[in-house]
Amino acid sequence: MKLLLLLALVGLAQGLQTRVPLRRMKSLRQRLQEQGLLESFLKQHPYNLAAKYFPGIAVEPLENYMDDEYFGTISIGTPPQEFTVVFDTGSSNLWVPSVFCSSPACRNHNRFNPAQSSTFLSTNDTLFIAYGTGSMTGILGYDTVDVAGINVLNQIFGLAETEPGDFFYYTPFDGILGLAFPSIASSGATPVFDNMMRENLVDRDLFSVYLSRDSQGGSFVLFGGIDPYYTTRGISWIPLSDETYWQITMQSVSVNGAPVACSSGCQAIVDTGTTLLAVPIRAFRTLMRLLGASSSGEISCQAVSNLPNLIFHINGRDFPVPPRAYVLRSDGYCSLGLQGMDTPTEEGELWILGDVFIREYYVIFDRANDRVGLSRL
Repeated sequence: MKLLLLLALVGLAQGLQTRVPLRRMKSLRQRLQEQGLLESFLKQHPYNLAAKYFPGIAVEPLENYMDDEYFGTISIGTPPQEFTVVFDTGSSNLWVPSVFCSSPACRNHNRFNPAQSSTFLSTNDTLFIAYGTGSMTGILGYDTVDVAGINVLNQIFGLAETEPGDFFYYTPFDGILGLAFPSIASSGATPVFDNMMRENLVDRDLFSVYLSRDSQGGSFVLFGGIDPYYTTRGISWIPLSDETYWQITMQSVSVNGAPVACSSGCQAIVDTGTTLLAVPIRAFRTLMRLLGASSSGEISCQAVSNLPNLIFHINGRDFPVPPRAYVLRSDGYCSLGLQGMDTPTEEGELWILGDVFIREYYVIFDRANDRVGLSRL
């Protein structure tokens, strides 16, 4: 699953850096548990991850959501209309609910009203996007988008007219801001960060992400820069294998020194919009057995201290993910933060390195050099 309140703008030390503090609210998981709806909700919303992949400097702080997901605040229009969005490196479109949408998921979220913006330009172009946990349809328009003080003029974005089902109904975020490449943008819409680069609104053609662990705050997306506080242990640069998603090549995945998956090499996508580690079904079953988990991923909380690291071998280096990262805890209940995923056979073995992985590293998404940087936290 993907990932509220804007408190203030606090200037940082260099250039156009701007920090937008956020406050945590109850996670979706907690609210559904309190209402006795969590089990039925998860059954009704199986996480079909494969659906998503096969069909100046400014800081945008993020908030933890559904235990593991993160979102921040942007505004659209003149005067500005505020929205909370998931900053998603696994998609490329920006969209928010609109006043033209009557779906229940739209009615209980902020909706963009083009009639109230003096800078809005309409189009007749339509938009459809399918995610792992929901979909949307709508129309495209142009307006000013403000991300942490960076004003992107004439940014194309989606105005949702339908949001089928009830997944988005329960989420505290309104829409999604995609940070992947233009090649996978629905309807050929130019992504927000591409316009930031084109209009020279960022100092460098990259952005970086820090996701806090547990209940800690301080998560952010830093547009146009690298925060040296998070790179004191050095940066490992990994070339992209494809300019669609932030896709890289892995050599293997090992446990206790022995390869257990991806032994002949495989592809991986670094995705801030995916909560878990998404694993090919065969590798998923192997890991469940090796880690002593049930088929649903449940594991004894007492056994966690004895679990091994998962080691991802990428570009000649080892990137460990310890059990404190891949075991999710909630009210005395423990489960593995792994999700099985079916992918088309012609695509080969594909892994999604979601927030479970990203929380262990400061991640730099470098568009200028088509690479991803990882710095151990």
